[in-house]
Amino acid sequence: MAMAQGSRVSLPRGVGSSFEVYVNGVRQQEGADFDREGGELVFRRRLAKEGKLGFWRWTSLFFGIAGTYRQNDSVDVVYETGGRRVVATGLPIIPAETGEEPVDPDAPRTEEDRPGT
Repeated sequence: MAMAQGSRVSLPRGVGSSFEVYVNGVRQQEGADFDREGGELVFRRRLAKEGKLGFWRWTSLFFGIAGTYRQNDSVDVVYETGGRRVVATGLPIIPAETGEEPVDPDAPRTEEDRPGT
């Protein structure tokens, strides 16, 4: 049975077979939380980066109009190269391949975009 593919993260050059992976500071276990496929880590759950806050989003957060932040995961990998310990932080997250385009929840919606129309 094939595992549903989750989010992917490309490993930095020089990562051998011994490394540690952290998501939001929490250690992840290979085989339980992610799998290594060549030079990538494939996570079993969806990870996401919030991205840059626009002026209105930032302003609404600042004034307490919008009280929540979007999902903003950080993936860090700790490994050894050249006899020294290296920490690669905030690695780029490649969204899960769902066959659908990513949706911006703040994007204006048209009549064609609304369900049931």
